[in-house]
Amino acid sequence: MRAVLGIGNPGLKYENTRHNLGFIILDKFAEKHQISFKASKFDCFFGSGSLDAASFGLIKPTTYVNNSGLCAKDITERYGIEIPDLLVITDDINLPSGRIRIRKSGGTGGHNGIESIIYHLQSENFPRLRFGIGSDFSKGKMAAYVLDRISDDEFTEIKKPIDYSVELIENFIRGGSSAMLNHFAATNNKLNEEPNQKGT
Repeated sequence: MRAVLGIGNPGLKYENTRHNLGFIILDKFAEKHQISFKASKFDCFFGSGSLDAASFGLIKPTTYVNNSGLCAKDITERYGIEIPDLLVITDDINLPSGRIRIRKSGGTGGHNGIESIIYHLQSENFPRLRFGIGSDFSKGKMAAYVLDRISDDEFTEIKKPIDYSVELIENFIRGGSSAMLNHFAATNNKLNEEPNQKGT
């Protein structure tokens, strides 16, 4: 079984904020594949299904971004998920809005959610999909920026990258991080050439 964890904050207060792009992308995937999320005793909303005979789970922690690792640890242990079979989706201020980067492993990248997952799993060896939100904020205003709601215009600009992220998740579920990375290498240049992408 493979699993996909979106980093974000629970509740209407944080809905459609930049810091919740992990949730937004998971919701888009769930909508496409008709997956429902249900509250779990493991501090998350959890949904499951299969794609081309490959079973998967979708995870939206309810512990807030800074404690995302608590749920990651519980779910991987409960379902016997190997760490390389856990894909984490996160926003990233170090990438222009709508840009995507894939890694098989790595450090925190300055993201508290990733730091929490590394700490609780005691490993950096989980793949991650980093979705750029840009850094259009002044010194000391990062928290306000990431917790600000995404405007309608911004959603229009990042629609294709969000849909592409869903496509990458599908490849991950079918064939793991290698399949996802191969698909990314073959198709990402075309996405980043789209004229409506910020930072291109």
